[in-house]
Amino acid sequence: MGYKITEQSPAGAGVRGNLDDAMRLSLHLRTAYAVMLRLAAFPCDGPDDLFQATLRLPWEEWLPPDGYFTVTSNVKHPTIDNQMYPSLVVKDAVADRMQRQCGHRPDSGPERNGAVLWLRWQGSRAEVWLNASGEKLTDRGYRKRPHTAPLRESLAAGILMAAGYDGERPLVNPMCGSGTLAIEGALLALNRAPGLLRGNFGFMHVTGFEKNKWEALRAQARRQTVKKTPAPVIASDHDPHAIVAARHNAQTAGVEHCIEFHVCDFAETPLPDPPGTLAVNPEYGVRLGHTDALREEYKRIGDFFKQQCSGWQCHIFTGNLELGKCVGLRTSKRTIFHNADLECRLLSYEIYDGSRKTRKQFTTEITEGTENEL
Repeated sequence: MGYKITEQSPAGAGVRGNLDDAMRLSLHLRTAYAVMLRLAAFPCDGPDDLFQATLRLPWEEWLPPDGYFTVTSNVKHPTIDNQMYPSLVVKDAVADRMQRQCGHRPDSGPERNGAVLWLRWQGSRAEVWLNASGEKLTDRGYRKRPHTAPLRESLAAGILMAAGYDGERPLVNPMCGSGTLAIEGALLALNRAPGLLRGNFGFMHVTGFEKNKWEALRAQARRQTVKKTPAPVIASDHDPHAIVAARHNAQTAGVEHCIEFHVCDFAETPLPDPPGTLAVNPEYGVRLGHTDALREEYKRIGDFFKQQCSGWQCHIFTGNLELGKCVGLRTSKRTIFHNADLECRLLSYEIYDGSRKTRKQFTTEITEGTENEL
């Protein structure tokens, strides 16, 4: 998006910007969990320090006195044994400051439908942020029928981006479940900003929010949406209820016209020409299925790739590395993902025509020096 990265951490990236930039990022980012605007950072060795430092901040410049706010936190400090307590300290300090400066304090509570503040307190340093997104950005608003064990929307977008999908070639998603991968693929192919699907963000509830600027950003994003029908997106599942849910979610997202749905076994999923990207998220024995019963399923996936997917870029997203070995194919790439607390892999396979010897030689050439070990 043209921003220069100024900070990086295992779970985030930092850029310089203001509330306008936070709005733009919240509208367009596909893989982010939240967009945060840092308001202050200060040394903090206990709850009293936290209260006094928060009390000194000019909350009357950021929050309307007749509004609503909530506080969330991520705290690691020896003085804290109740993770809810620091949030309460910040809430009280903000309310006291607003009462002193404005003669009125805003309402507060646990819901994230107003202004959302985030406290990050690690060791002797505390930071207070405005969560410009409010509700998680991964909650696009289209998944009205989640079906069983659905992928987060941002995770699905990240899988497709890591797979190299850009909408120029077909996308096939067997075992589609509630359709998240297929829907995110259609949104990506259309270059449709994911934030267009939402009507509420945290930045809308702070002083300084200009509705006309937000509407201008939305109008610009709509103009950037591709008007032509993208390359085919095909989603299949053996469960008719999953397809009903997926079709309903696609309709809510405004991309039903881009996706072809099929009720069938994954190995019977129709593959269009020319070859493109195939992404499957099978059960991996954590929330669904049992490892022993799934070994044959993963072997069948490998057979499907070998026998029917010549020329395709095939990908399996799994949280069970043992099951991944049952596919019986050598990966061209393994990409680490984290699905909540579970470390997962995107296993990528390039399926080639030609003799076994030719395939083996070519696969060795492209994987040497690039493959991440399990």
